[in-house]
Amino acid sequence: MDRETRMVILEIVVALGALAYVFGAYRAGGPMPAAFDPKNAAYKIEGEMVRLVNGVAETEAAPGSASMVTTRYFGNEARGDANHDGREDRAFLLVQDGGGTGLFYYVVVALGTLDGKPRVTNAFFVGDRIAPQSTEIRADAGEVRVHYAERRPGEPMSADPSVGSTLFLKVTPEGILEGLMR
Repeated sequence: MDRETRMVILEIVVALGALAYVFGAYRAGGPMPAAFDPKNAAYKIEGEMVRLVNGVAETEAAPGSASMVTTRYFGNEARGDANHDGREDRAFLLVQDGGGTGLFYYVVVALGTLDGKPRVTNAFFVGDRIAPQSTEIRADAGEVRVHYAERRPGEPMSADPSVGSTLFLKVTPEGILEGLMR
């Protein structure tokens, strides 16, 4: 076998090895496919389906109402294995503005799946007019944690959030995001 033939065979072996590695990482729960875009996805918030397009959705506050509810992708994204299945999940915040004084924050988890099509949990209410700080997925504890500032007990809603808080959540085997008692 001449040198040129050996080089071609080596290139083929390396290419096959790379494909096997990528396929193996995907099957073993590698990174979430880049195709999932949280700014262009549908979410269930307070029992209603909301579809974001370019990070925003506007829906009528009530049928026939001139008032609109605006839902936005807020971010504070975290990546990790939230449900102990060996696949990467993503947690992030959404915010809803109903046109009044409230700004309602929700956390959602996009769960990685074997077929590569992430499954989105329910949106879990974090708080009204809070100051989100960060979101983290603690794979070791099987938890999603949302860190934020809120007002002191008894302070009016117009007061600036100044007290650090953490919301602890878990994803059930059924894919439901629920709060943990702490």
